[in-house]
Amino acid sequence: MIILDTHVLIFWLSNPEKLSRKAREIIEKAVKNKEVYVSSISVWEIAMLVSKGRLELAMEVKDWIAAVESLSFLHFVPVNNNISIKSVQLKDFIHKDPVDRIIIATSITLNALLITKDDKILKYPQVKAVW
Repeated sequence: MIILDTHVLIFWLSNPEKLSRKAREIIEKAVKNKEVYVSSISVWEIAMLVSKGRLELAMEVKDWIAAVESLSFLHFVPVNNNISIKSVQLKDFIHKDPVDRIIIATSITLNALLITKDDKILKYPQVKAVW
C-alpha cells in the first residue's frame, strides 16, 4: 500500500518522466495490486493550485478529479478526525504546511509508504517515505 503526495499524483498522471525510477517502479507494483492511495486533502490542494494559476490541467479541475476517481486501482482517503489530530501531533516535525502534515498523518495512520520528492518529509523519521 502506498500514499502519493499531491505532486507525485500530478507527475504520475501528466508527466511520469518527472518521477524517480524508484517511485515509478513502486507505483507500477501498487497499481497491479490496486493499492494506490491519495489523501482527499490533495484534491483541495490541486483545486487551490489551479485557482491560483500555479497548475494547469488539460480539463476543468472537477472533470480531472472525476477522471482520477474513476481509476479502479486508486483510492481516496478522507481526512477523518484521527488523521486531523495526528497531523497536529507529529513529533519533531517542523514543517508547517497543513497539507503535508495531513498527508504524513494519513501515511502513518494507514502504515503506508509515502511517495514524495519533498526533502523535509523524506528526512522525517516517523514516516516511511521514498523518492
